[in-house]
Amino acid sequence: MPGPESRAAIPVRIGSFTVSNQSPAFFIAGPCILESPALLERVGRELKRIFSRCGARWALKCSFDKANRSSAGSFRGPGLARALEVFARVKADLGVPFLTDIHEPGQAAAAARVADVLQIPAFLCRQTDLLLAAGRTGKVVNIKKGQFLSPWDVAQAVAKVESTGNRRILLTERGSSFGYANLVVDMRSLRIMARTGYPVVFDATHSCQLPGSLGTQTGGDRSFAAPLSRAAAAVGVAGVFFETHPNPPRARSDAANTIYLRDAAAMVRDIQAIDRLVKGSRSVQR
Repeated sequence: MPGPESRAAIPVRIGSFTVSNQSPAFFIAGPCILESPALLERVGRELKRIFSRCGARWALKCSFDKANRSSAGSFRGPGLARALEVFARVKADLGVPFLTDIHEPGQAAAAARVADVLQIPAFLCRQTDLLLAAGRTGKVVNIKKGQFLSPWDVAQAVAKVESTGNRRILLTERGSSFGYANLVVDMRSLRIMARTGYPVVFDATHSCQLPGSLGTQTGGDRSFAAPLSRAAAAVGVAGVFFETHPNPPRARSDAANTIYLRDAAAMVRDIQAIDRLVKGSRSVQR
């Protein structure tokens, strides 16, 4: 099986903490898209309570635009300028790092004024200009592996960001296309991507999507988010990403695979328990 040459672990600092494939699992969590400032604040405060009780390091995530909706009539969000005002306020109120995704090179600098992590969407993970623009901001760049991409080919996206002098990179697995309207997770990809040295994150909720299965919408099955995240923790990852909402069926994006906010604490505790077992007494990267 091909793959990148193994490199030593490269710790990446996010806000006030540092993550690596050897350190205790951290989390990236939040609503899929900015539906309203009140919803983001509500979800953020509940997540802060959960992660504080669990002693977990985390970053809040939210999108300002969903540029790849199945239907042109689907809700896309409030746009960059309005969302960044809200993100900046909520980030300051909660005192946590913030992640948002960008879709065009011209969005990178503006988003970087607020976000600690710029996320490259899976469908755009080979877009050279986007990767370079994100890298040049100096912010952490989270590259989501495309559903169409082999895990060893992620090394090429990594090289593009590294060419800007930025080595603050995360790699995220979110499932691979399996026929039509289905995704599967090859757990080997977590170890293969880790050979780059960069922290690997498992996306628990997008891995449960059934792309385009509802015709004008992407379907999914949120019941697989928890067991898949436990499996990823057993393989060994730097962190877990998930989207959550107080009432997922009413969510305006990714409703079928977003987990209930009330279920987040139990999922986090299970992931942490497995993570501690797998990593044992390895030292924490601070």
